[in-house]
Amino acid sequence: MALCLKKTGMAEKVIGVGNNAESIAKALELGIIDETMPLEEAVKAADIIYIAIPVDVTIDVVLQVLNLVNDKQIVIDAGSTKSALCQVVKDHPMRKQFVATHPMWGTEFSGPAAATSLAFAGRACVICDKELSATDALSIVEKLYKDLGMHVIYMNAENHDIHAAYVSHISHITSFALANTVLEKEKEEDAIFEMAGGGFESTVRLAKSNAAMWAPIFMQNKENVLDVLNEHISQLRKFKASIEKENINYLVELMENANKIRRILK
Repeated sequence: MALCLKKTGMAEKVIGVGNNAESIAKALELGIIDETMPLEEAVKAADIIYIAIPVDVTIDVVLQVLNLVNDKQIVIDAGSTKSALCQVVKDHPMRKQFVATHPMWGTEFSGPAAATSLAFAGRACVICDKELSATDALSIVEKLYKDLGMHVIYMNAENHDIHAAYVSHISHITSFALANTVLEKEKEEDAIFEMAGGGFESTVRLAKSNAAMWAPIFMQNKENVLDVLNEHISQLRKFKASIEKENINYLVELMENANKIRRILK
């Protein structure tokens, strides 16, 4: 986000705040941020405060920031879960200066060196509970994301978390599980990775994602993740049963039904 805002000229200066001195130093070295300072000082110096940290610490930080801002500043978060956060801040006196967002973009890489100015374009950004944000704050955030090439969609926080479980969170769990499956098999067959092709690489790519970021997401969206995980396990059992019983007709039916996803993913 810092790189994109600087590239498009939307940000004159970016102040970086973080608890990892190595990451802050790297961000300064790479020109992602222009300077660093403690949180309270940074908030006072900023027009827009953008919070992009693991979701298990986002709530506390958003509350700290809302306690510091005035009615001219805007607070944005970028977390993958929204319900718990929005519930906690809904009665805060500065809630109107907060816009809850989830830009649907990311890679399996993390840290300042993984930052790219090519992010966001052509992707969706979800804004949650927009009616609780001040009109001018919402307009500025909408323009910010649209200027980065994103299309904005609106949901309440609860619906966001349900849909995120289906389109994002389960994909990561599946990738982690597949990677563990193959790593277990690899103990017996060293050659398995030599055979790995594009299909395997694309399916397991997300398994390289940062566990410190994703474990809190799964736990904070526990009920929705478990719901979709149960359905996913049920689907896997159908494939297992059709193969065990050599029921090729049912196997084909399962795959042809899955092909309907083409209507969504062109």
